Amino acid sequence: MGRREYVGGGGGMPGWLGGLVEESFFVGCEAHESRRKNEKNIFCLGCCTSICTHCAPAHRSHPLLQVRRYVYNDVVRLDDLEKLVDCCFVQPYTINSAKVVFLKPRPQSRPSKGSSNICLTCDRILQEPFHFCSLSCKVDHVLLRGEDLSSILFRFEDSDFAFSRFESLQVDEDDGPIAANATLEQPAQSKEECLPPSHGGGGSGSSGTRKSRFFPRIVLSLNNRRKGAPHRSPLS
Repeated sequence: MGRREYVGGGGGMPGWLGGLVEESFFVGCEAHESRRKNEKNIFCLGCCTSICTHCAPAHRSHPLLQVRRYVYNDVVRLDDLEKLVDCCFVQPYTINSAKVVFLKPRPQSRPSKGSSNICLTCDRILQEPFHFCSLSCKVDHVLLRGEDLSSILFRFEDSDFAFSRFESLQVDEDDGPIAANATLEQPAQSKEECLPPSHGGGGSGSSGTRKSRFFPRIVLSLNNRRKGAPHRSPLS
């Protein structure tokens, strides 16, 4: 298996990219509705569709990308995504030492009045120096500017998304969706070599790997901990 490049004709939207930002993940798989743990949390880059872990063996010769869930939103590890797309100026978040990027815009909780830095596509409030809240927003911005999407897409090795990465994928019985009040750490800093969003970003994605588990257990607030054992007043 060699190096692939999934780019649409004439610089248009390639099928895998359109599917990745539009597909529904973490819904039950129709083909395995009677099986447990049948949520669609894998994206097949070859078929441009979401699949579940029970479907994965039928796609063993295709490049597969794992999609994860955070606060009821679909995210992908930055280490994986930047092998496919230039993620410069997309705001990443750090969860248990793993950087992730949101696939779709997150719902805006409050108006962005008075904010000095907002998403160039959906106006969501961001931290400096980022310009996009999600992969979808960056893709939409490039298209609205009439630029060629090939300027932000990379060739990649099939081995980086091989089926073997999913053969040992196990989901613990008590690992449910991450609660809405889970703590999100500060966004990670952008790479120094990133170009401004008006320029095409060329280059190659990172090939780093991480050994730690992706999602932390829900951490109880320190305010909920007992300050000490109660003491009985002395008898009179």
